[in-house]
Amino acid sequence: MAGNKGSQAAESHGGGGLDPLHQFEIHPILDIQIGGLDISFTNSSLWMVIAAIVSFSLIRFGAGPGSLVPSRWQLIAESLYTTIADMVRDNVGNDGKKYFPFIFTLFMFLLFGNVLGMIPGSFTFTSHIAVTFALAASIFVVITAIGLVKHGAKFFSLFFPHGAPIATAPILIPIELISYLSRPVSLSVRLFANMMVGHTLLKVIASFAIMLGVVGGIAPLVLLVGITALEFLVAILQAYVFTILTCIYLHDALHLH
Repeated sequence: MAGNKGSQAAESHGGGGLDPLHQFEIHPILDIQIGGLDISFTNSSLWMVIAAIVSFSLIRFGAGPGSLVPSRWQLIAESLYTTIADMVRDNVGNDGKKYFPFIFTLFMFLLFGNVLGMIPGSFTFTSHIAVTFALAASIFVVITAIGLVKHGAKFFSLFFPHGAPIATAPILIPIELISYLSRPVSLSVRLFANMMVGHTLLKVIASFAIMLGVVGGIAPLVLLVGITALEFLVAILQAYVFTILTCIYLHDALHLH
């Protein structure tokens, strides 16, 4: 009984023990209260800053004076730049060139937010729906504003497919409207769910490896290595998916398709 209480106390303090959800807890680093509003600098905020700094540093060092034989940093930076440039050109068209800096910044921020979250002791801010939804909602508002500014009232034709019979309007318009309004929800939930589930699975399997000991934990350990590699791939893929969907939504707003 006392031992159980002791283990529970150990899990509630200092590292969360084997609790797979402890890694998602947000803790204030710098407590800031202004007018009853809590704007504390948290571990989530810290890793957002770190992700931004790492992204900037990679591009800064990679965009230095070019050489006949590119350095490792230059090769990585150029590969990332080319990938997103091709994505914008293929999914948005020539009109999307002026939005490239925003889309590239979005991809880099999400990429390093996901990948840095794989470091033991770090914090994956993209595993919180509050973060991903705020980001997706902001993108939704900006893209909608771009469409309204460019097309005016014609923008609302997006909710009625071209060539569809007028009689189907009472059915198609609500469906298209709901589909359009659900974009920030689906965009945010996809990223949040994948990151949270993957990290939770890693913690659970790691717990099995610890509990089963040196001999019994070999199988979970091997499985853990494989899933960790897969999770790195998922981290990169989810940043790519979030960004390419943003490009598709931007294309719809610019071209009304």
